[in-house]
Amino acid sequence: MSDSQPSTPPSLYAAREPVFPRKVYGRFRNLKWLIMIVALGIYYITPWIRWDRGPSLPDQAVLIDLASRRFYFFWIEIWPHEFYFVAGLLVMAGLGLFLFTSALGRVWCGYACPQTVWTDLFILVERWIEGDRNARLRLHRQKKWDITKVRLRLTKWASWLLIALATGGAWVFYFTDAPTLIVNLINGTAHPIAYTTILVLTATTFAFGGIAREQVCIYACPWPRIQAAMIDEDTLTVAYRDWRGEPRGKMRKGALDPDQGDCIDCMACVNVCPMGIDIRDGQQMECITCALCIDACDEVMDKIGKPRGLIDYIALTDETNERAGMDPKPIWKHVLRPRTILYTTLWSIVGILLVVALFIRSDIEMTVAPVRNPTYVTLSDGSIRNVYEVRLLNKQGEARAFAVTVVGDASLVLEIEGVEGGEIIVPADTTQLVRTYVVAPPGSEPAESERVDIRLWAEDITSGERAYKDTIFNGRAN
Repeated sequence: MSDSQPSTPPSLYAAREPVFPRKVYGRFRNLKWLIMIVALGIYYITPWIRWDRGPSLPDQAVLIDLASRRFYFFWIEIWPHEFYFVAGLLVMAGLGLFLFTSALGRVWCGYACPQTVWTDLFILVERWIEGDRNARLRLHRQKKWDITKVRLRLTKWASWLLIALATGGAWVFYFTDAPTLIVNLINGTAHPIAYTTILVLTATTFAFGGIAREQVCIYACPWPRIQAAMIDEDTLTVAYRDWRGEPRGKMRKGALDPDQGDCIDCMACVNVCPMGIDIRDGQQMECITCALCIDACDEVMDKIGKPRGLIDYIALTDETNERAGMDPKPIWKHVLRPRTILYTTLWSIVGILLVVALFIRSDIEMTVAPVRNPTYVTLSDGSIRNVYEVRLLNKQGEARAFAVTVVGDASLVLEIEGVEGGEIIVPADTTQLVRTYVVAPPGSEPAESERVDIRLWAEDITSGERAYKDTIFNGRAN
């Protein structure tokens, strides 16, 4: 037996190598800029859009009013019992994600994911302050913290902090009136929950967008591991045509060796990748399909006089066809196939059902809850009385008068506690709970049994719109 000490097992942890992507130009980069501007514009501006709903309702176009348990979206108002609208939108979002992934791979991750959008913004600010890739690499590798490095780092971190603060602040504006809240935040009179939420979101935005970046996509996000079930051999993803690019080789005296492929191993595709991977190594879990490597490679191909598309959106079936010398399938055949058609159909059905449900829902609703203890009362004159708690819901932006009636037996009489004239005034956009009595006069028998089916109606006197609920009348008259 050897007397030597056992060797230390290798570490399973690999220290992170910071990624400093180079600036690139091209159609996919321009598309990412456009999506980033639109997405950030919607996020930051939406809470400040006004929408007149009447004197008694909030005038913020998009508002999640937790205190009143409402969700306002321009002319649409969602009540707590209508949460199926939110559930339907979540189902549509999931189906949409499945659809785009099956057609174009992780296109959501590459273009519209909040992590991608804010990371792009943070990298843009970093590039403005510290310079392009080589300058940022030199600054990172510089061990000495001189005045220049301190100044650049503090400027960058301060800029990131302002962006993160604006991000956290914009989020809380969705939950209360934005102009009022910003004044309260500045004056120090806002609720502690608002300050806590802004602080947490500011810290997470700064950490995720400025420091963690691609690590969030690789280690925290579950979608890279799920997407494999959503793609097949016809899914278009970013890939390298190795049958055209290999063997790689450098240009010598401005010309390519006739025995080498089109790839000149310039590393442009690697240097622009925000995930720090080499697409020439094949499909990898880290790839977010942002297509910046396509722009970088196309730029190089233009310079050396080679056709574009060495790196491109291609499918596995295209690879098989091109290796055999055949033309790839048209893009529409990749996009329109049974799986994507199924996702589109399901997405459309859910959307149509939500729109129909939105337009057919009533502006008034009612609930009826019989008082069970006791189920009925025999009054001194021999009549039978049942008690019900009737809740009327007025979705209009103004107060409305409602009339409540009973149907089921002509001898039944309806009375409303505290209401004269039979009209119940329900304030705008709220509910009103009234105690209602249904009485069977002495000597009348509502039915052969002790339970009679009745229906309570509520009518909006102004519009004539009606709602009803079926319930039970208990007991019989003597």
